[in-house]
Amino acid sequence: MSETMKRPDPNHPLLPLARAYTNYFTPTVSGLENLPASGPALVIGNHSSIYWAPEVWITFMSMMERRPDEPSFGVAHEILLRAPLLGDSLRDFGVIAASQEAASAGLKDGGAVMVYPGGDWEACRPWTDRGKIDFAGRKGFIRLAMKLGVPVIPAVANGGHDSIFVLSRGERTAKLLQLDKLVRAKVFPYTVGLPFGVAPILPQIPLPAHVSVSFLPALDWSTEVGDPEDTVLVDAAYEQTVGTMQAELDRLRAETPNPVLTGLKKHAEGLPGPLSALAGLL
Repeated sequence: MSETMKRPDPNHPLLPLARAYTNYFTPTVSGLENLPASGPALVIGNHSSIYWAPEVWITFMSMMERRPDEPSFGVAHEILLRAPLLGDSLRDFGVIAASQEAASAGLKDGGAVMVYPGGDWEACRPWTDRGKIDFAGRKGFIRLAMKLGVPVIPAVANGGHDSIFVLSRGERTAKLLQLDKLVRAKVFPYTVGLPFGVAPILPQIPLPAHVSVSFLPALDWSTEVGDPEDTVLVDAAYEQTVGTMQAELDRLRAETPNPVLTGLKKHAEGLPGPLSALAGLL
């Protein structure tokens, strides 16, 4: 295994911090048996809540739990990997650059690689679009899976985007600041919340929304031989992928229509003694 393809350290000090962080969002995970216990697999998810992104940590730690003796990798923007101390810590935890080359290397090492095709575009979508899968037409993950012949496992998440009120992606501001050239970003999100009120990009305190992650069976198109240069085939696979994940997100939202209230109720149920009665009021 190459130096850049480090297996996550199960004793890494970041792991208990990640667990404590995700517990704030009272997570539930279903369908984990759909993720192969060994061998390469491409896990694709829908991205939410800008920088907080609890679904990323919940999904990744579930992958580690399912595959304790097999490598699991997650991708991240180069900005995070270049950050002092944080970058090295993330690499030790199994985080690799968000690129075709790094993802391909992880899959060839027999790993399960977690990617979010929608990237910052989806993570910064307006709050009113929180129930929508938005990959912005990005199909690189399909070509990668077809090229390497690996199964694609959707990991659909609900609730994370309810925790932050995103007013706008701020595309015009991003263009004005030339962020695409500087940091490969087309967004400069505006949010409303505490403690900054209405503000651009600053980290507002997230609400304790309940986050659920559902692992689905491997997509049909990824279990058959495909030509990554066949535009018609790639387009059809993209439509099937987004349609399948949207249907599951719709189901999760119907099951938990108000993730914030559900999260508050779950936290109240964990309170001692008479305080747990608060759960019945929510």
